[in-house]
Amino acid sequence: MSAQVEPLDEKEIEERLAELPAWSAEGGMLRRTYAFHGHLPAAVMVVHIARIQEELNHHADLSLGYNRLGVAVNTHSIGGRITHLDFALARRIEEIAPAHGAR
Repeated sequence: MSAQVEPLDEKEIEERLAELPAWSAEGGMLRRTYAFHGHLPAAVMVVHIARIQEELNHHADLSLGYNRLGVAVNTHSIGGRITHLDFALARRIEEIAPAHGAR
């Protein structure tokens, strides 16, 4: 990560969350849980997210359940704070979610 990455303040986080209504900022992380009609679509979305994370060189914590996928992300390199990098990843995940039947 670049040394130029700065944490967002609460106002900036709230403004950016307005563009991602299903996401929240809790415990110093951006979070969202997706629901699926079964396990396979959830697992396939994990692989798709992994590809995006490698492309961005920014990684989230993913929690896969039977028909649920939890995503939690912050920027570890600046002490686990929320940055623009986290929102960029969240937006990319939102873009692919409909194709996986996520809701």
